[in-house]
Amino acid sequence: QVQLVESGGGLVQAGGSLRLSCAASGRTFSDYAMAWFRQAQGKEREFVAAIGRDGRSTNYEDSVKGRFTISRDNAKNTVYLQMNSLKPEDTAVYYCAADRWTDWRRRGPSDYDYWGQGTQVTVSS
Repeated sequence: QVQLVESGGGLVQAGGSLRLSCAASGRTFSDYAMAWFRQAQGKEREFVAAIGRDGRSTNYEDSVKGRFTISRDNAKNTVYLQMNSLKPEDTAVYYCAADRWTDWRRRGPSDYDYWGQGTQVTVSS
C-alpha cells in the first residue's frame, strides 16, 4: 500500500508557473513508476506525464511538452511537476499516481493502482 499526498496547487494567471509535489509513504518509493494525471470539470481523467523508477525516463502528453517537467527525488519520496507557461486549458484537478509494476510509458489511469486526493490548479486568462 502506498499513500500519496499532493500539494502546490492554486490560482495563477496565464503565463505563470506552479510546482506540484506528491509525497509518498508506505512502501519503497523507488520501486514505483510515478505519473501525473488531470481531470477538468466534466471531462475524463487524462494523462499528463510519467517518470520511471530511477528518474531517467519520462513521458509527456503532447500539449504539455516543453512547458511541464516531471522529476522525482527518491531520497525524499517525492515526485514533482513543474508547470510553466500555464494556459487556461490547464485548469483541472491534478492527481499523482503510482504503480509497482507498470512501465513509465503507460498512459492509462487503469495502469496505476495508487492515487492521491488531487490538488486544484486554476489558470485565469
